[in-house]
This record gives sequence, structure tokens and C-alpha cells, in this order.
Amino acid sequence: MTPSESPELACDVELDASGLNCPLPLLKAKLELNRLASGAVLKVIATDAGSQRDFRTFAELAGHTLLREEAEAGVYRYWLRKK
Repeated sequence: MTPSESPELACDVELDASGLNCPLPLLKAKLELNRLASGAVLKVIATDAGSQRDFRTFAELAGHTLLREEAEAGVYRYWLRKK
């Protein structure tokens, strides 16, 4: 199954950080997560290649769960479940 064929993962809130450079996608995601209830899922769309490292590290350090990440044609998508 290719990423384009994989079923969409449900989210509570979607954040489009396209066109923003490091560290803005992560900072905006962190602010959005602060507004969400525990267990809520945030989907982030980014175009900064450095966001891959940033979101993996952030999820691990902050205790959130990185449910899924996708990279296709310079667009990166992340699904984070708030701890």
C-alpha cells in the first residue's frame, strides 16, 4: 500500500504550517497542542525538511505519541496524540 492509498488517520485539529521554516512549524504545533485536551490528535502539514527530525524529537521529549508521519513530494504530514 502506498502512502496515497493508505487510509486517512482521523484528527481533532489540523495545522497547516506549509511554507514556514524551522522552528516555526514545531512552535505552532506546540502552541496548538497546548490548547487541546489529553488524547486529542493534531495533524500538522509542513514543507520544511528539517521538521522530520524536529517532530520525532519533540514527541519523544514531550511525551506525545507520533502516531504517523508521511513525506511525499516535499510535503510532510505528522499526526501527534497529546499525552
